[in-house]
Amino acid sequence: MAKFSDNSEQWKLLDERGHVPDEPSFAELFQHATGAQDLSRDVLRLTAEFAASPHSTNRAGRATLAHLATASTMSAHATSHFADTAETALGLPRSSSPTAQHYPKNRMVIDHATARAYLRRTSEALREAIKELDTHLDFHRFFRAPSHHERPVPPPPKPAGRRR
Repeated sequence: MAKFSDNSEQWKLLDERGHVPDEPSFAELFQHATGAQDLSRDVLRLTAEFAASPHSTNRAGRATLAHLATASTMSAHATSHFADTAETALGLPRSSSPTAQHYPKNRMVIDHATARAYLRRTSEALREAIKELDTHLDFHRFFRAPSHHERPVPPPPKPAGRRR
């Protein structure tokens, strides 16, 4: 969960002045895409494993699975937006005027910011899944099933009345 928030903060596009560098590094930007894909694969695997477990069938499990499914979708979207950013960087015309680079650079900023936002939403969805499980576990700890020694003794049978 923290990986997504950390990476959304660490993976930067803009320079210290808040501008897209004149020659953004395709390799660095593509590394953002591959890192996001690795994280996304982990979330997809976690979601699949939880969905296959018996825990996913109760109310808390279904709610947890819904949060995990959201996290899976968000993380997959982040990967594609990071890849789009890298592709745009690769295609920036090197010799053209700053005016010709204006639209592609804006597109890069939007795609990169969108990818980072998807990573933050992934983190939020995972956090909600954890909260759902914690609430469910706390509920069960509070209302735990009695052990064999604690089971209440059933009342003795009532005497049978006279039948006519």
